[in-house]
Amino acid sequence: MQLAIGISACLLGQKVRYDGGHKASEFCLSQLQPYVRYQAVCPENAIGLGTPRPAIRLMKKTQGDIHLVQVSDASIDHTDAMHQFTEQALPAMSALAGFIVCAKSPSCGMERVRLFNEQGHQLGKAGVGLFTRQLMQRYPWLPVEEDGRLHDPMLWENFITRIFACHDYQQLCREGFSVGALVAFHSRYKFLVMAHSPSAYRELGRLVAQAKLFEPEELKQRYLQDLMHALKQACSRKTHANVLQHLQGFFKKHLSSKERQELSSLIDRFRLGHLPLMAPITLLLHHLSRFEHPYLAAQTYLQPFPEALGLRG
Repeated sequence: MQLAIGISACLLGQKVRYDGGHKASEFCLSQLQPYVRYQAVCPENAIGLGTPRPAIRLMKKTQGDIHLVQVSDASIDHTDAMHQFTEQALPAMSALAGFIVCAKSPSCGMERVRLFNEQGHQLGKAGVGLFTRQLMQRYPWLPVEEDGRLHDPMLWENFITRIFACHDYQQLCREGFSVGALVAFHSRYKFLVMAHSPSAYRELGRLVAQAKLFEPEELKQRYLQDLMHALKQACSRKTHANVLQHLQGFFKKHLSSKERQELSSLIDRFRLGHLPLMAPITLLLHHLSRFEHPYLAAQTYLQPFPEALGLRG
């Protein structure tokens, strides 16, 4: 099955914004589109608000509740309608591998959405869009990102890594979840997880080792949530170098002294910031082509997403 991604409809160029415009995303329409199947949604259109329409915003009431109201007349409240739509729509989104939402939107924004009090005074950028808040509460493991944040290369690569990993795990579950299948999956992802979080690597290892102590459904959900939490943590040159040194160890009986020194030098120069990640990885792949090693060849770390995306510097 093709990787399925939820997305705010305006990011695909659909003219559904309050002003009749759109916020077409180059990332979504050119770089990512060949690899995914989009499931577009505009929550504001879905609750019956037309295009164009009066602007809406988030309002924090005195008792602390967050409401979605019309800017020009706060008595026009769309909160219940948005909650009802989201509750009805969320079950159909359980198979998504990620979601890209429109930044700053009172319905879709993931963070830093403007929040106002009942007197119309701004309380700062402290809100979360009503739709996205419910989405993240219902599916806490789901990779969710805003279009604006995806201009940051590190966040873009991290998001892409997570959605492909999530899709891979969902494929495992569709084909038939079992402890054996989970062990095989975890074996492929060990070094990728280690690069993101050595502590999460150890915790996931313990979970898999104790897999038979859990009910299948509990194990399936807990592993997914822990895996996605681990991969959300940013890699560093230090953690990458640690993984590269582990991978180098698999070739110690095959490489000459000069070849070992060359690989060690590339890893060290990468760690110091003098080379891109692909320099040591390319040499590792070269040695892998010379000396067959099924376990290493299966490691997701070596290619966590399609090479054509060109994300790894």
